[in-house]
Amino acid sequence: MNPDESKPEVKAPEPKSETPPAVPDPKAVELTRNTKAEESKPEVKPDTKAAVKPEPETGSKTNANPKPEVKADETKTKTAAPKTAVGNKIIFTIAIIGILAGLVAAYVFGMERKAQPPVFKPVSNPFESAIYANGMIESDLPSGENINIFPQVSGPITQVLVQEGQSVSSGTPLFAIEDSVQRANTELAAANLKLASDQYDKDRASYDIDSKSISKDVLDTAEDTVNQATAALKAANALLQYYSVKAPVSGVVLAVNAAIGGYVSSQGNYDTYTELFDPLVVMSGPQDYMDVRCYVDEILVSRLPSKWHIQAQMQITGTDIKVPLEFVRVQPYISPKIELSNQKQEQVDLRVLPVIFRFQKQDAPVYPGQMVDVFIGQK
Repeated sequence: MNPDESKPEVKAPEPKSETPPAVPDPKAVELTRNTKAEESKPEVKPDTKAAVKPEPETGSKTNANPKPEVKADETKTKTAAPKTAVGNKIIFTIAIIGILAGLVAAYVFGMERKAQPPVFKPVSNPFESAIYANGMIESDLPSGENINIFPQVSGPITQVLVQEGQSVSSGTPLFAIEDSVQRANTELAAANLKLASDQYDKDRASYDIDSKSISKDVLDTAEDTVNQATAALKAANALLQYYSVKAPVSGVVLAVNAAIGGYVSSQGNYDTYTELFDPLVVMSGPQDYMDVRCYVDEILVSRLPSKWHIQAQMQITGTDIKVPLEFVRVQPYISPKIELSNQKQEQVDLRVLPVIFRFQKQDAPVYPGQMVDVFIGQK
């Protein structure tokens, strides 16, 4: 066999040429790549490259489409990792700041603070042995109580003639209540008196001229009518005076509890806040001297010195001012201490014995109703 003749036969045993490789459809390849990328992204790389390599004749457009998609998936995977790392760093930083803030707050609030010095010197006992008692400043009056003034008639207030803190003398007008109706009644009573007086004068003149012209009974009746009209006029005038509220004694006006236009009654002025009736005016006596009503606990009553050997000193609360006191009297009746609110609903268990002292006010900064500290000792 001639070797030259067999060369063509050996050269072309083309098993591949008999079954030429089929060119894949670009759309099918692209659909397969997308499906595989969705199922598992890690497997997209090798399958895509293996499918692309044996296609030398396919156009650049077919190979260009899958490459950006693979790069986008890689970019997303790479971007997600840095974002997670940044988020972890932020959370860690916030946790560290919170721990530091808690430690600083614990240190600051745990610091021991020094006590502030007292604003004034505390109350001290001026005697070797003494009884402490709470005291209340009052007016220097025989009863020791303030004077509460109530109107005797009802009506709206038309004039307020005094101010709080003003010193007044006995009989000074304080308030004026609307009195037009009562004034008209007074004028009517005066007219009735004049009519009765004229009738009596006529009857009297007629009787004097001729005793038989009028009977004695008619003359007596006319005289009685005059007397009744006179009494009615006096009553009307007296009632008219009640519409002007006046000071019963000389003293100082402590409180004024009504205003022009306000309606008052014989019970006083109604306070919408406390839902109680307040006196129209509260007065005290002259304030050259003032009293201190001390409340001695019933447990300490047995240690109270006799009135001939008793001495006391008052210290104004919140100041260093000390004032010597003069003993006045003991109110011999132990009662519940309800003077702060003066209401039975207070329901306190403390029972006290009131002891009254006196002092000269001068320039002492005290006012009726003020609480003070009192030490009661023995001479």
